[in-house]
Amino acid sequence: MKRVLVPLAPGFEEIETITVVDILRRAGALVTMASVETGVSPRAIEGRSGIKVMPDRALSEVQASDFDMIVLPGGIQGAQTLQKDPHVARLLRDSQNADRYIGAICAAPIVLAANNMIAGRRLTSHPSVKDQLDGAMYDDRRVVIDGRLVTSRGPGTAMEFAMVLVELLHGKEKMEQIKQAVLAA
Repeated sequence: MKRVLVPLAPGFEEIETITVVDILRRAGALVTMASVETGVSPRAIEGRSGIKVMPDRALSEVQASDFDMIVLPGGIQGAQTLQKDPHVARLLRDSQNADRYIGAICAAPIVLAANNMIAGRRLTSHPSVKDQLDGAMYDDRRVVIDGRLVTSRGPGTAMEFAMVLVELLHGKEKMEQIKQAVLAA
């Protein structure tokens, strides 16, 4: 079973988070949503539109080696918090060193930039953070794959992004099966 980590911080973009988590779980992945908050029992994290999501555990409790992929949701406030979090930095570094998949959507590529992971890489993002991605080869496509790095533009591209992640983890046949089941184009 493929395992995916989705870090959550207050202000995360709900559409991007829930779409990715739902589609990956439908495909059979074990998805763990982990909160940047530490020292407290897991409590609901509020997204940018006021929707609260209950994380499965604290980010400080997980190791990159437990996951095949890390997916960073957008939402500028959430991405800015992830950008400064030492646990996120450790997880990203360890995942990159182990050649595991890393996904980032919307504003989340700024987290990659803050961790020196974008130089010379082809990627995309929400247009509002494009100027924070110096050193990357920016691409306006809806989903961009560069090796084991997968990026996407925003809430409107979340379903496509999720399907690409399913295909990378589970293959084209599974992705097509999920697309058909949810009536995705």
